[in-house]
Amino acid sequence: MIEHNDFIDKLTEFAMQSILYEVACFPSLGLVSPISSGAHDDMDFFTFLDSTVVLGRYLRKFAEEGAKELTPKEIFCKLRPIGVECEKEMFKKTKGINTHKGMIFVIGLIQSAAAYVLTNKMNFECIKNVIVEMTEGISNEELDRQQGLDSESKLTHGQKVYKKYGLKGIRGEAEEGFPIVFNGALSHFERISHIPMNDRLVDTLIYIMKYADDTTILHRHDMETLEYVKSEALKIMELGGIESEEGKKEIEKLTKSFESNRISPGGSADLLAATVLVWLIKNEFFKENK
Repeated sequence: MIEHNDFIDKLTEFAMQSILYEVACFPSLGLVSPISSGAHDDMDFFTFLDSTVVLGRYLRKFAEEGAKELTPKEIFCKLRPIGVECEKEMFKKTKGINTHKGMIFVIGLIQSAAAYVLTNKMNFECIKNVIVEMTEGISNEELDRQQGLDSESKLTHGQKVYKKYGLKGIRGEAEEGFPIVFNGALSHFERISHIPMNDRLVDTLIYIMKYADDTTILHRHDMETLEYVKSEALKIMELGGIESEEGKKEIEKLTKSFESNRISPGGSADLLAATVLVWLIKNEFFKENK
């Protein structure tokens, strides 16, 4: 039986690893990578490294809260102030640049849910269910907060997108237990295990982009742009993805297009890191599910 401190250490390690894997892969279709700032002019690869460094101690706290004898909903209430503090430290380190706000929410939830499942000796599939329990009703809570604000300028990016398009974004994904990750991206990532890790990451990012209602794109652009991103991702997948020469050419072409048009699929990037984290957890603690 794995000791409590051992799995807390591992979950923290895996969270850091998944965040670093996401920013390390390229070509990254408008996202920051080691070779490009993508569609961004206010951050680069080192900004992401600086930000990741300060997340470590909070990533451990997320896992520790999940291992406590509390209900999933009680755990989620404990996570919120940790997330707020983590964001503050991120902004302090990056001098106000938002590198990982969405990532903190996604990775923190998965870590805590995994810690809860491991503590209570549950199955791998229960991680998704615990996330659903933890986040029940959070989109409505956000809408209620939005209605209480008297100025458009006080709305968060997510609130503005919800108000304009009715999409719940990453909160809605969480309420459903991150189905893009657990019901699709994880299997895709496992299915292409024969190719190099960088290519697996890029290909899985494109797979996610086919389905994600990416509010980062909507915040910068509009629904037409989001549909364009989804259709281009689908086209690449139909060409064989990164494993085909045609797919590779389209990825390079689309990366240049995204950079010149300032399209950054940040929500999809968060779900890519989530996929890596779930894969690492599954392989370490639930080998019978492989």
